Amino acid sequence: MTITAVIMAGGKGERFWPKSRTHLPKQFLNISGNKSMIQQTIDRLEKLIDISQIFIVTNELYAELIHAQLPNLPYENIIIEPIGRNTAPCVGLASIVIEEKFPDSTMVVLPSDHIIENEEGFIRILETAVEVAEKEDNLVTLGIKPTYPETGYGYIESTKQIELLNDLEVHKVNKFVEKPNLETAQNYLDSGNFFWNSGIFIWKVSVIRKYIQKLMPEMHDVLETMKAGFKLESRNEVIRSEFKKMPDQSIDYGIMEKVNNIYVIPCIFGWDDVGSWTALDRINDRDENGNVIKGNILNIDTKRCIIESNGKLIATLGIEDLIIVDTEDVTLICTKDKAQEVKLLLKELRMQKLDKYL
Repeated sequence: MTITAVIMAGGKGERFWPKSRTHLPKQFLNISGNKSMIQQTIDRLEKLIDISQIFIVTNELYAELIHAQLPNLPYENIIIEPIGRNTAPCVGLASIVIEEKFPDSTMVVLPSDHIIENEEGFIRILETAVEVAEKEDNLVTLGIKPTYPETGYGYIESTKQIELLNDLEVHKVNKFVEKPNLETAQNYLDSGNFFWNSGIFIWKVSVIRKYIQKLMPEMHDVLETMKAGFKLESRNEVIRSEFKKMPDQSIDYGIMEKVNNIYVIPCIFGWDDVGSWTALDRINDRDENGNVIKGNILNIDTKRCIIESNGKLIATLGIEDLIIVDTEDVTLICTKDKAQEVKLLLKELRMQKLDKYL
């Protein structure tokens, strides 16, 4: 069976502000290594899937940026969402586009801005996930084995029903759960049958279309109208006119939480969703004082800080547990425990009509 991939690349990466901006969000930045995150995502997928079978869903603002960073990707494989509508409409739209070209394919859906260190292990797991998805119309997700009680991720609870396939465990899913508080996250970690929700899904195109029809009938009707319209006028015009009718709903809530035949493959392949600045602690080397330093920095008695300079000298003395990020027009200074709340600054910028800093 043909394997296709859908990369979701419409996000703004707001918790990575001020480096991630509206005109150049996180997925187009070199966060780790010498390529952007979306370039790294394509590189690892090409070990399994031909680039002609990889599709990217994004908004109009980023289409040319994707074309510039990924010149080998067919331009028609860039699917434009006219407005942001969460992951269910993103998956639905991609499914009808792929259905035209690769109707019998199995579809891998994944974000554009994750780091995966062990790419060989990742590809091996994807191959197994495709096998599971092709059996009995299963839906498959990858669950990351938790290493600490993270409160910023959703979790997947597995049942005791476990099979071995290609030396990998395949667990039947019991339920998806929302981001927990610290005590609950610790209980999840201790239990051994909860996994971080990676946001990576694998299913046959025909199967996800069937579940959309059954569980999200209103969205299914919009998708059918789009499909019919593709034959009459340009795809982008049809999407622009119809997409606003889509529900603002996640694929987790719309489909995954309501289906029985879902399987999770527990994974350890050096995964990080790089959700906020504190991710740099996990994916970069630290100095002898626990600091992650990039750029022109002078520090004395500085501990467990993340500091990034845009060129000018940043000098620190006697500080701990801070994030300092200097860009051309903005300097962010916040405590590490507030890293998840950077969006509050963007909300304030909008209220004060300081959009030039967004």
